Amino acid sequence: MIARLEGVLRERTPTRAVIDVGGVGYEALIPLSTFSALPEEGAQVALRIHTHVRADVFQLYGFATELERRVFELLLHASRVGPRLAQAILSGIEARALLSAIEQGDVPALKAVPGIGAKMAERLSVELRERAGALAEAAGGEAAAPVAETGGVRAQLLSALLNLQTQKGRAERVADEVLAELGGEAEIEVLVRAALRRLSR
Repeated sequence: MIARLEGVLRERTPTRAVIDVGGVGYEALIPLSTFSALPEEGAQVALRIHTHVRADVFQLYGFATELERRVFELLLHASRVGPRLAQAILSGIEARALLSAIEQGDVPALKAVPGIGAKMAERLSVELRERAGALAEAAGGEAAAPVAETGGVRAQLLSALLNLQTQKGRAERVADEVLAELGGEAEIEVLVRAALRRLSR
């Protein structure tokens, strides 16, 4: 299993990064918090990796911090939560806030996260409460640094929403609404979070 990748960042979008390690490009699917911590393309980068292997699927999920990776893996212990949904959840809420909501059984806070409905919020708080508490105790103080965006803002926003399993028509409509409200100068992470909030209404 691949646990860590270090190399040159060749591509980055709000949901994926391509890292060149010795001439081989590895694609890692990432949450928004990791995207905001990535350096410029062409710079050295290191990501913690969760390797997902299932039948004919081999995917890498990358994280800027060990806490993000561990919270992602915690989510996978809940019934009906797969890697894509865990990635979407971590794109809608910071890892520490998610741990706190699960540990405290804060169902309303969990329901506010895009991708989590009422039943799932209750299930997460019941199934993961003890593990979330133990993980919260062990959590360090890592923080992600913002980075400048690359490429067209609308294209990046639309790509992020489509990669998070949003229907194309709805993704385009929400992307346009968010850009009209916040403007194209807003950071891509802010735009995607605003779009995810709209989608969860």
